Amino acid sequence: MRFRLGSREYAGDARLVMAIVNRTTDSFYDRGLTWEDTAAYARVRQVVAEGADLVDIGGIKAAPGAEVPVEEELRRVVPFVEGLRAEFPDLTISVDTYRAVVADAVLAAGADVINDAWGGWDPEVPAVVAAHGAGLVLTHTGGQVVRTRPHRVEYDDVLASVVDSLTSQAEGALAVGVSRERIVIDPAHDFGKNTRHSLECTRRLGELVALGWPVLVSLSNKDFVGESLGRDVGERVPGTLATTAISAWLGAHVYRVHEVRETRDVLDMVSVISGDLAPMRTTRGLA
Repeated sequence: MRFRLGSREYAGDARLVMAIVNRTTDSFYDRGLTWEDTAAYARVRQVVAEGADLVDIGGIKAAPGAEVPVEEELRRVVPFVEGLRAEFPDLTISVDTYRAVVADAVLAAGADVINDAWGGWDPEVPAVVAAHGAGLVLTHTGGQVVRTRPHRVEYDDVLASVVDSLTSQAEGALAVGVSRERIVIDPAHDFGKNTRHSLECTRRLGELVALGWPVLVSLSNKDFVGESLGRDVGERVPGTLATTAISAWLGAHVYRVHEVRETRDVLDMVSVISGDLAPMRTTRGLA
């Protein structure tokens, strides 16, 4: 399997870091740290220096909160994408949006990928992505309403639901012209799932990888990590990194994260252990 994100082609053993850059005032994790332009550009420069392969820009937090009109989402993300494309001509830029009109605008501004984090809520998104020849991340939310939290959600088999939903979405995207090599699938931990569901998706991630699509996991500091360890936001990095290592061993390809340097080290160490990457140096016992 080979896949493309932006102008770059990757092999099936790729382990890529997607750095989160929030253009919001109320993100659950950074609390508006990159709301201002100066801070947002500084964040991108930092994560690129730390080894990020791509960035994911979001103008609306996933959790419940104040309504963000289309015009406001456009204001938050379109000029920023334009500025990033001018400063980083080769950087792969993803935008986290569930709205087709926003997808169209950011792709025209220079973005490469649309991260449709709400599982096809707007059915026009794939056609827009196809028209631009861009990449598309498809997610499983179990039919959850946009920006709502799951409540007593049940599945007979959560991974079967994930596989059925993502397979259907991928086939639909192909039917409207999205390139097969530019489709990525994401089980969407926490989205439409309780902690036990997210843990099962992690445990059985190899079944999703076996479908033959590149798999993205968004694990960073999420509630399933916090509930598993009894840790509040801000204390979940070790649990996130442990889950990252397991996901990498099971074959996931793209990791959407807050902590870039730490994630890059984890992924590279897994790649060295698996034999996909050579050690940086091997002098021990030779001198």
